[in-house]
Amino acid sequence: MELSYQGILIIIASFITGWFGSYVKSRFEVRRHKKDIKGFKEHLNRHMSISAEGSKSLELDLEKLKKENENLRVSVNTLGQKPGRAEIRLLNIYDGALRKMTLTAPGFASAWEASLQEAEKEYEENEKGFKSIVKKIFTPSLAHSSEPIRKEEGIYNKSDGNS
Repeated sequence: MELSYQGILIIIASFITGWFGSYVKSRFEVRRHKKDIKGFKEHLNRHMSISAEGSKSLELDLEKLKKENENLRVSVNTLGQKPGRAEIRLLNIYDGALRKMTLTAPGFASAWEASLQEAEKEYEENEKGFKSIVKKIFTPSLAHSSEPIRKEEGIYNKSDGNS
């Protein structure tokens, strides 16, 4: 099998044609990828600007809430120092301690002291906001008493099932 000049030229021409075809194809691929990258960059910039605006808004809200929280804390401390507030605090503490003592061990001084300390701790937690203010308002022993309730028909006891 002998190669002639024409055969060699055909081989070289097909090699150059293949190389040129792959070069053109790679240029189109590069151009398409550059467009994709440009689109991704625009999307990323848009997303980052939206995220920056959102985080800036959240930071401003957080700062506003911190200031409001501090103002409310100062207001609560100021209201807690009004005249008569200390007596109400002590009354609530004694009330809670008495209820606990009668449930656990009626008649013992050590039980009274333990109940008193526990009630003071709970009241301080209420003042600091650990427990809800609603519970502090609605849990005095008056709510647990069994005083009679007046109705139009007569007097009924709370513990009775009559209504």
